Amino acid sequence: MARLSDDDAAVSRQRAVQRGLTRLLVRDMRKLRRLINPGRLQATVPDWIEAVRALVGQYGDAAASLAADFYDSQRLDAGVPGRFTVPTPDPPPDEQVSNSLRWATKDLWPRDAAVATEAQARPLDQRLDAAEARSEQVVQKLVADQGRETVRRAVRQDREAVGYARSAALGACSFCKLMAARGMVYKSAGSAGRDANELFTGDASVAKYHNDCHCSIIPVFRGQRFELSAHAREWDRLYREYAAGHPGDQLRLFRRALAEHDDYPLPGAY
Repeated sequence: MARLSDDDAAVSRQRAVQRGLTRLLVRDMRKLRRLINPGRLQATVPDWIEAVRALVGQYGDAAASLAADFYDSQRLDAGVPGRFTVPTPDPPPDEQVSNSLRWATKDLWPRDAAVATEAQARPLDQRLDAAEARSEQVVQKLVADQGRETVRRAVRQDREAVGYARSAALGACSFCKLMAARGMVYKSAGSAGRDANELFTGDASVAKYHNDCHCSIIPVFRGQRFELSAHAREWDRLYREYAAGHPGDQLRLFRRALAEHDDYPLPGAY
């Protein structure tokens, strides 16, 4: 049975491709900042949102196409029989994109000093910089999710696919490391069979992402045996030793265990 892991070269390349797409996305988003006139926020921010929304559509299509190519290549490498056409996911609804951008820019608007938060009381140029940074993060997630959903949808529809796993970078946050340590999940209860582990199966195991997350999804096919990489096995060990069995406090304890015992640095926040 062929071995597949979250640190295989093809999986690492897919994460690198995703990061490259993000760099281009951020580059183009920063060009759009000129659409915002600080003296006419009410009139110009909606135009900026419309322009960014178009960018999300463009880059979301690219992310989905790249993910479909990745799925096809993984399927070919697995040597599974038959042909399969990777389905294209629906783009995020316009309302979802607009609401995400409104959240990212919420501190731009003037507030009475008595009710303004610390962020809302800062000079406008600082608020613009903060809004730009948050906008880049939420848009990155919207675009990256298109690629990840492409693979997840393909796994659900492909008879030769048995499940999927998550691949996280060595320097990923504690949440992503925990999700990656859960290994392969099954696309249905029927495909899980006797190997199912209720703690580590289901969409909640790998399908949640935060802003600025660069994790990728790995399809697993019949005839393949998925194994955690050495670093993901260590993350799983740390979770089970220091965090499992503490309902409601697992992530905090896991993050502390990583900070104290993991060889790879955690980001300051996610």
